[in-house]
Amino acid sequence: MNDKKVIWITGASSGIGRSLALKFAKEGWTVAASARRENLLQELHTENENIHSFPLDVTNTEQCKAVFNNIVKKFENIEICVFGTGIHDPKSEKNFNLDKIRKIMEVNYFGTMNSINSIYEYYNNKKGGQISIISSVAGYRGLPAAGGYCASKSALTSFTESLHFEMKRVNVRVSLISPGFIKTPMTDQNDFPMPMIKSPEFAAEQIYIGLIKNKGFEIHFPKAFTFIMKTLRILPSSWYFKIVEKGMKKIDY
Repeated sequence: MNDKKVIWITGASSGIGRSLALKFAKEGWTVAASARRENLLQELHTENENIHSFPLDVTNTEQCKAVFNNIVKKFENIEICVFGTGIHDPKSEKNFNLDKIRKIMEVNYFGTMNSINSIYEYYNNKKGGQISIISSVAGYRGLPAAGGYCASKSALTSFTESLHFEMKRVNVRVSLISPGFIKTPMTDQNDFPMPMIKSPEFAAEQIYIGLIKNKGFEIHFPKAFTFIMKTLRILPSSWYFKIVEKGMKKIDY
């Protein structure tokens, strides 16, 4: 039996997921890392032997179940699950590309639902541990050229709140991760200034602290930026639209 604590991370091949896998591995955890790109997962294992590759396409419901069962079979116990697979395509969203919007929802939202589906019964029986879902401050309100992405993250945020009530009854902690701008291959697609952008290593550190040392529901960062977004979240729509439209003019968006 593995005497180390085990964490399962999806979306682990790049960005926040990759840095989070390395952070937990360096802290002595056994990391089950999942993503579609098996070669990048193998690179992670080479970098830290505490990271183990479990290739996965989260849009495949049965594959999610099979991968989860393989992880449990190998390590016998999973303490934390962090589901963070996500995609975004700002260029196609500007032109209302229905196929791309559908794909964004399929990966970001339903991919996470497939992941939750695979572990739901396990955590109900385990009566302990943690489930954490990576959403975004983009889920707070609608943003320009991000309708599909914002909708997917808003759905994740609402779902995570609902899951909190379900899992609390069986002593399982549910948490929501809401990053601001983090420099990743996904945000590299953006063609506008990203205020207070941080590194994926910064994000991993904040998430680690939130999962291990703090007990709050939402892990959000960087605080200076997320507090601004939280303020915008509660403003009347007319005020919010004026503020965002003014910002768009400044950057000629």
